[in-house]
Amino acid sequence: MLEILIFGAVTSAIYAMLAVGFTLIFGVARILNLAHGSFYALGAYGAYVLTTVFKVPLIVATPLVVLGVALFGMLVERVLIRPMRKSQLAVLMISLAVSLVVEQALFLIFGSEYRNVPSFIDQKYVIGGVDVAGQRLLTLLVAVVSIGGLYMFIQKTRLGSAILAISQDPEAAQYMGIPSDRIFGVVMAMSAGLAALAGIMAGPFLSVQPSMHLLPIVKAFAIVVVGGLGSIPGSIVAALMLGYAETLVAYGISTSWTEIVSVAATLLMLVLRPAGFFGKRAAF
Repeated sequence: MLEILIFGAVTSAIYAMLAVGFTLIFGVARILNLAHGSFYALGAYGAYVLTTVFKVPLIVATPLVVLGVALFGMLVERVLIRPMRKSQLAVLMISLAVSLVVEQALFLIFGSEYRNVPSFIDQKYVIGGVDVAGQRLLTLLVAVVSIGGLYMFIQKTRLGSAILAISQDPEAAQYMGIPSDRIFGVVMAMSAGLAALAGIMAGPFLSVQPSMHLLPIVKAFAIVVVGGLGSIPGSIVAALMLGYAETLVAYGISTSWTEIVSVAATLLMLVLRPAGFFGKRAAF
């Protein structure tokens, strides 16, 4: 039971980092960014390149990679998404194209082989008789701190107030002089950076290969549907539900059945409660 609680918490933490960024950009800009999983993949590969090829210490490489992916996300929003933002279908197609381009670029550069991302902590710890890798525990801690910090930033800072205003009423916010385009770019950067951080932290114990962006976007979409599009608290609750559900299925039945959980949860929620548990128009 303790093993399920620990590993379920770690899985939920990774899912929450992915889903919060995904729902953040939807809550503010009202777009579904299908390239979100690519930011996760770029985070893992960026850490691999800096630490393995250029021999940069991981503690130094992490902020550099997060910043680089955040700037890439801002560039994608500015050059590709912003001109087409009025058409949700166009945004879906453009973001999907970005994810495919990133996947093919990673495949051409690194090949299809699995890559090993270094860990911050190689040591294992025994908690209540359960062996847990230190990297997993650190991932849980980083997820809690980063999501908590993001939430406090949005609630307590002037820029966060502008983000809230845009999420609640974009037209009124523009009349008040809030630069919506600049806010959209900042939010995209925050979303991409959080996804990259998830890739760096989860990379040492999960698969790192060119198509790794597919699973995160499926998980993130399932979580925001269950929790409610645009709701950060809903995404966190849904991430906990999905993470523990998959852990229970993995231990009780088989790991090959875990992928069905997210799909089944999405279908059930769309049928029974399309708005999700915390669904609402405002982002937060």
